[in-house]
Amino acid sequence: MKYIILLGDGMADYPLKELGGKTPLEYAHTPYMDRIAKEGTLGLIDTIPAGLTPGSDVAIMSVLGYDPKECYTGRGPLEAANMGVALGADDLAFRCNLVTLKGDAEYMMDDFTSGHITSEEAKIIINDINDELGNTIFQFYPGVSYRHLFVWRDSKALLETTPPHDITGHAVRDYLPRGEGEEAIRGLMERSQALLGDHPVNRLRVTARKKPANSIWLWGQGRAPKFARLTDKYNMNGGMISAVDLLNGIGIYAGLKVIRVNGATGYVDTNYIGKAGAALDTLRNADFVFVHVEAPDEMGHEGNVTGKIRAIEDFDEKIVGAILKKIYGLSPFRLLVLSDHPTPISLRTHSSDPSPFAVLSSGKAENLRNGSTFSEKSALRNGVKVSPGYLLMDSFIKDWKAFVEENSR
Repeated sequence: MKYIILLGDGMADYPLKELGGKTPLEYAHTPYMDRIAKEGTLGLIDTIPAGLTPGSDVAIMSVLGYDPKECYTGRGPLEAANMGVALGADDLAFRCNLVTLKGDAEYMMDDFTSGHITSEEAKIIINDINDELGNTIFQFYPGVSYRHLFVWRDSKALLETTPPHDITGHAVRDYLPRGEGEEAIRGLMERSQALLGDHPVNRLRVTARKKPANSIWLWGQGRAPKFARLTDKYNMNGGMISAVDLLNGIGIYAGLKVIRVNGATGYVDTNYIGKAGAALDTLRNADFVFVHVEAPDEMGHEGNVTGKIRAIEDFDEKIVGAILKKIYGLSPFRLLVLSDHPTPISLRTHSSDPSPFAVLSSGKAENLRNGSTFSEKSALRNGVKVSPGYLLMDSFIKDWKAFVEENSR
């Protein structure tokens, strides 16, 4: 049996007036996801447990069958795993964004991506920050685009931090790290601003009318988590395909092979076709593959309605469609397509609402055929809901027929 998970990050949304009361998923042309919804089993998945922040880290752990309330420690250590940065028991890993702050007397979060700075530019900046601010205790590691890593070795800090994508357009004063160790973390952020104000990379970016990376933003801290390998639990092998360090880090902890695809960017210009091809290549020798596309989420954060519709359509055509056309040659199979969480255009950040999922099985008896389109409303209407969401994975792998029979009564 081949198991395929195709995830369009943040695809789910709320109805929008400019789309005639439709969500971007409803408005977009998605013939392949609609086919899976019609021929397979459509439902809603609740990936964010009460009390936890609606982030992709929590949501993806749920999708892979892990209970975030038991396993989740923070985003930073998951990204550290992908970057090959080892963590000791007392080390604290943070996500380190390069951001654009705006203002004179009071800074505002202008762009949590620094205008989607390139990885090459960002590497120069992060390495310079490490040279100036780093030591044996504070260490900075370059990642992809605006997403980087900071590790506080042997730390006793106990902090509350805020994701920068939650505060676009807001004054940052009320969202700075707070708690035990706040002075050190705030100090690093302030010192980075002095360093980056006239940095050569930023001078070039400003000249080219691009947003400067004029500060770091530290958040998502945590210690190394402990959870069972997915590959051991289900006695299978497989791969993770994503441009995002977070997803790859979760994959490493789950025992999956991280598969790198040239041109995968984590943005709307990502190499969709390359990802689909890598997934099909992986399935020739493996049991399981997870393909993640970040673009719809990024468009939601930008509040870009047209961009989000296009990202959903690209995901449908170039990922879902490309794989669906070939997967029957690798039968038997089960294919799951879903959004991990909504990233509503109106909010420009994540929400905890359930998201649609659809499963298509090559076994006819394993399909409920209860959907009309792959959308929030269609999924809500048929009454199939998995809550807590981490329970879906066990049914998907072990006995999908029993799930279908239970929900057909």
